[in-house]
Amino acid sequence: MTTQAVRRTDQPALPRTTEAAVLHGAKDLRIEEKPLKALGPNDVLVEMRSGGICGSDMHYFADGRNGTNVLRQPTVLGHEGAGVVIAAGETAAVAAGTAVVIEPALPCGTCPTCVSGRYNLCASGTCFGSPPTDGLFARHVVVPAAALHALPESVPAEIGAAIEPLAVAVWAVERAQVQPGHRVLITGAGPIGLLVAQVAAVRGAAEIIVTDVNDDRLAVAAQFGATRTINTAATALDLSGMDRLIECSGNSRALIDGIRTLAPAARAAVVGQARPTVDGIPLGFLQRYEIDLVTAFRYAHAFPTAIDLASSGNVDLRSIITSTYRLADAAAALTAPVTDPTNLKVLITY
Repeated sequence: MTTQAVRRTDQPALPRTTEAAVLHGAKDLRIEEKPLKALGPNDVLVEMRSGGICGSDMHYFADGRNGTNVLRQPTVLGHEGAGVVIAAGETAAVAAGTAVVIEPALPCGTCPTCVSGRYNLCASGTCFGSPPTDGLFARHVVVPAAALHALPESVPAEIGAAIEPLAVAVWAVERAQVQPGHRVLITGAGPIGLLVAQVAAVRGAAEIIVTDVNDDRLAVAAQFGATRTINTAATALDLSGMDRLIECSGNSRALIDGIRTLAPAARAAVVGQARPTVDGIPLGFLQRYEIDLVTAFRYAHAFPTAIDLASSGNVDLRSIITSTYRLADAAAALTAPVTDPTNLKVLITY
């Protein structure tokens, strides 16, 4: 894989501040000049080229919270981002000019969970854009070199932010243990569900059924990976014998109904943000047929696979990108999927 290097013919002084989208409260997003953290020996300075709007960003903007995490101080949003390295600390093993995508979760690296390789579950870790940790919706960011993955020439940094949701999809399919020949049900045709469908197809799934209540999204699913789509607002989910369920909508009803479609010894993976508790999960049915119910949280070691899938063309990142906005219009970007339900992945470009 040839990594992407962007030539810089001039050597301007490094910026000490950056323009950023700072959330002060629900629906109170301000474009402000923020000081940049000093560059440490293992840090890099990245000039951002793209940032992706996630459902969590939308929740923080709309409500000042996402699940149990509450905004308590002004915070730069954004955890999906890609750009070009313009400076590196003295021991950072990445060269200026390298195009990169940023893995936003920052684990401690030393606890037993991290040492075991499951760093996504680190209890003391932080994540860019998850308050109070400032995120990536800024023209420049300083990040640890360990958080970077080089982008090949076939994946421009201008769309590289979409690697992060693809990593979510890669980990979802891994947790679901999709195997060649499996019949897979994916509930939810948002960006994650659509990417999961493409990854499941690469893994050799024989049948991929995608459900949603939005016909526009289902039409995209039919183009990219799905062998069948069902609008569950109009048609009952009359399925049986499915090998895998990958729940990507966060809707409790979709999870419960999806479980009922599974074959004996099947597996269900919860990927969409779940409610704290869900009444009605058919535990007796799961036990009777030894159906495994697992969850997925972010990803672990999934970025290299995601980059390879995008670089090879096996997954089409552009299939989910529907709108782009400038940083000055970040507030509009954060509401775009609500104001226009045909939107899928919305990017901020710089």
